[in-house]
Amino acid sequence: MAQKMVLQNSMVVTNNPAREIAKRDVLIENGQIKEIAKKLRIPDAQEIDLTDKILIPGFIQTHIHLTQTLFRGQADDRSLLSWLKEKIWPLEAAHTPETNFIAASLGIAELIKSGTTTILDMGTVRYQEEVFQAIAQSGLRAISGKCMMTYAEQMPLGLKETEADSIKKSLQLLEKWHDSQNGRIKYCFAPRFAVSCSRDLLTKVRLLAREYGVLLHTHAAENLEEVAWICKEYGQNNIEYLKHLHLLDENLVLAHCIWLNEQEMDYLAETGTKVAHCPNSNLKLASGIAKIPEMLKRKIVVSLGADGAPCNNNLNMFREMRTAALLQKARLNDPNVLDATTVFEMATIVGARALGLEREIGSIEIGKKADLVVLNLNKVATTPWNIENLLSTIVYAADASQVETVFIDGQMVLKDQNLRTIDEKVLLEQSNKALNDCCRRSQNKIV
Repeated sequence: MAQKMVLQNSMVVTNNPAREIAKRDVLIENGQIKEIAKKLRIPDAQEIDLTDKILIPGFIQTHIHLTQTLFRGQADDRSLLSWLKEKIWPLEAAHTPETNFIAASLGIAELIKSGTTTILDMGTVRYQEEVFQAIAQSGLRAISGKCMMTYAEQMPLGLKETEADSIKKSLQLLEKWHDSQNGRIKYCFAPRFAVSCSRDLLTKVRLLAREYGVLLHTHAAENLEEVAWICKEYGQNNIEYLKHLHLLDENLVLAHCIWLNEQEMDYLAETGTKVAHCPNSNLKLASGIAKIPEMLKRKIVVSLGADGAPCNNNLNMFREMRTAALLQKARLNDPNVLDATTVFEMATIVGARALGLEREIGSIEIGKKADLVVLNLNKVATTPWNIENLLSTIVYAADASQVETVFIDGQMVLKDQNLRTIDEKVLLEQSNKALNDCCRRSQNKIV
């Protein structure tokens, strides 16, 4: 990797406080953005001509399941709890270290090729070490944590763990991986959801997250059956229950948050709790439509995520942006309710804010990490465009096919649509074999 690199002649979507979009050169040095100007000539710097290209901040997805990527298409047309208990949990339990590494690598490859440079990942109960290894090798920026599950109906033996073992393994992984790879990888505590985690585990994890200064990441209020179960078990709605356990705070990222009443939304606003909106997953599992405009009016930080490959069935942020915007327009019969600029910010700078990384990523500004994506909009489906409609074109018309080059920490991880840190041909060959292995182990109840 060149120590100095100048990206020349691109249209730069800065996402800075003034939301400037202008033709600029960008100097990258040692993984950071060092200068932005109309014309830069830097001695000894590698020059990359991006004439007629668009430079945007890398997308930030705040809810992903890398471990599930192998299971794309294996659990379609089911509601959440059936999807989990009958298909996904048995398949997750069937992972080996090798298949989990392949699953994570496959997910990362798709994310990078569609312009995502940072994720918040809900890990796996077993073999989380291999997920971190895949992240490290790929160059992706990620916050991830071992999935924690202590009980649930129909849980496979391979996912069952004691509270003590779950915490012990989580702490071992935290000590090894948090702030590793020059800070590119961070750890989070990841209890799956209240249905599969005891009250005691959630309470202890809350204290540990605060002690170690890391994020807490879980699911909440995704599905009516889930909410009804929690009401029956604990006598409270999902968010009310988490509030009762003192989990709600600015360090918590909750995936989904569809079935909330007015009071629960107020609780999220009052505590600074963050929400990861996953519109395509919510539609495919028939979970419902989250009240995003109502949350935004309360100043709740709402970002975007694709969730997992088996419930989406892709990890493409372009599709999440478009769906997020269109859903609310139809739901509220208002074409202005969630505009393209707001949605693009949810996918970038707001995602950074959700992860506590807004000083490092999410915009193209001097001093920030060089997590950048080069788009080519000179295609039939995205032409014409100009500065006035550029964000609308990106949100409503563009797709992963427009992503040409991706930088993370100043490292070119995708060049001319070719992955540079992952051998895509080998990965594709390995993935089918790994899926067959997991299916065989699951069907034979090896785990």
